[in-house]
Amino acid sequence: MSRRRATRLGVLGPAALLFAAASLDFVPHAAAEYADVVLNKRAEREGVRPVVFPHWFHRIRFRCKVCHSELGFKMRVGSNDVLMSDIIDGRFCGACHNNQIAWGPERCDLCHTGKPGLPSGIYGGHETGGPGRW
Repeated sequence: MSRRRATRLGVLGPAALLFAAASLDFVPHAAAEYADVVLNKRAEREGVRPVVFPHWFHRIRFRCKVCHSELGFKMRVGSNDVLMSDIIDGRFCGACHNNQIAWGPERCDLCHTGKPGLPSGIYGGHETGGPGRW
């Protein structure tokens, strides 16, 4: 098969393959639906790494009202004053992270995973992949 005919049929030459492979670095990555929330209001001052809360992971399993109405989380980053003593006493995250529904508060390494110096905030997508906004 001639090179001209092969190109017309969609067979890529070596230069085109290299270009296609190199351009994969420029493909935008999809942001995590519902994002991650970093909590570092007091973590580093208390000598632990910032908390990275996978909001998206919880959101695909629970409706908003479970945490934001029933557990008392306000819907604004930085407006919740969550203490480890609250969690240990079964409030906020501790309602589920109690060693019965999910791991308990003694597993620090599972929540305090942020890099030191990471500021509080929302990281990743804050909108759904669907037709509406949250």
